[in-house]
Amino acid sequence: MAYAEKGRIDAGGVQVKAQGGNLTGTKTPVADGLCADLAIVSARDDQGVSLYLVDLTAGGVSRESVATMDRTRKQARLTFNGAQAELLGQAGQGGALLEEVFYKAAALLAFEQVGGAQNALEMATQYAKERYAFGRPIGSFQAIKHRIADMFVKVEMARSSAYYAAWALESAPEKLQQAASAARVMGIDAYGFAAQENVQIHGGIGFTWEANPHLHMKRAKHLESLLGGSIVWRERLMRSMEAAA
Repeated sequence: MAYAEKGRIDAGGVQVKAQGGNLTGTKTPVADGLCADLAIVSARDDQGVSLYLVDLTAGGVSRESVATMDRTRKQARLTFNGAQAELLGQAGQGGALLEEVFYKAAALLAFEQVGGAQNALEMATQYAKERYAFGRPIGSFQAIKHRIADMFVKVEMARSSAYYAAWALESAPEKLQQAASAARVMGIDAYGFAAQENVQIHGGIGFTWEANPHLHMKRAKHLESLLGGSIVWRERLMRSMEAAA
């Protein structure tokens, strides 16, 4: 799905043009854009922002790799030069559809963030048991205990928020915006914190590519950037809470 342009993911930032069933403009970054055959692209037409289906293997489309922090998740820049496109849904409804997709995606991505944070916590805990300093495991020192305890609290809070968002997605769509926003905020916070603390607990080796903590740091940043950062979703959460009050 190609929706991001120049650091913006909202409908107001869409600059790709749709005219006569053809698209012109650039989308970046696009997850898996190098290997995908089809893409759903947000574009601006006479009715506003709409969604179009584009065959990436056809003419009028060029794609190139985009360097990102997380090398395990490939990103691409898609450039459309008169590429043929098929309108999806009603013209001018793309903005509303994107918002719906973002909330559902936030609820689902929260589980990847919780899983990553949980693994970072387990990695840090195991290392704290094995690494000795001054004749004792570093996990026996109070400063390390506090770090691991803080990681645990954030992971469990994010897990509860993710479960609530999943319930809302399945059973209470009227609560999805608030639940997904909360899950997104908690997921970003938990994974980012756990990844950072994991590096710190590993010490000097945690900053090297020979150890695995850097993988979580990069994945946490990648997941945060996919749908907008914590500030964006805190604002969404506040708006949904005000609307429900």
